[in-house]
Amino acid sequence: MSGIVLWDFDGTLAERPGRWRACLVEVLDEHEPEHGVDPGALRPFLRDGFPWHRADVEHPELCDPDAWWEALVPLLTRAYEGAGLPPARAAELARHVRAQYVDPTLGWRLFDDTLPALTRLRAAGWRSVILSNHVPELEQIVDGIGLAPHVDVVLCSAVTGYEKPHPEAFATALRLTRNGERVWMVGDNPEADVAGGRRAGLPAILVRGDGVGLDDAATEILAS
Repeated sequence: MSGIVLWDFDGTLAERPGRWRACLVEVLDEHEPEHGVDPGALRPFLRDGFPWHRADVEHPELCDPDAWWEALVPLLTRAYEGAGLPPARAAELARHVRAQYVDPTLGWRLFDDTLPALTRLRAAGWRSVILSNHVPELEQIVDGIGLAPHVDVVLCSAVTGYEKPHPEAFATALRLTRNGERVWMVGDNPEADVAGGRRAGLPAILVRGDGVGLDDAATEILAS
């Protein structure tokens, strides 16, 4: 029997090494080549302030891409200020982060086991849905790294207004199911993906880090 696999994206199917810290430094490399900022100096300022840090709060007002990014500017500005840049320049640089982050050719890459796992499941009749806390341009990134042909639907929190593990994030995905279909959740975040999925009544698999690889996850799903 087939069904749907809900996949987290960043850290599960693909990665941008260094994540937001690396992106902010890349912007500095381009616009302030003598900056001397270590990525570690940015870390404390990026631990809070993203929409997914308040996953219990829905945010329909941020479902417009420009509004989503505008709401992020103060956070990114504070990070640059914390690394020693003057406030005006920090605010200016913060507005360059969007173009850098959403460009699929700049740092994004699939994990080696992503396409083999998705291909195995597709061959067995399973549909793949991305359910991710991410930026509004997630579909652009998915397409740009060659993942789109292997995915049926992309559900992004910046578009739906709900961050995992909010129950409505999973409810949105479950509305895609057909009668009697089984649904699994696979992700690298123990709370947002695994605990959130299980609270929604789904079997969930933790991957990467202390979890298993996607090949093992696919095997478990196919054996269910």
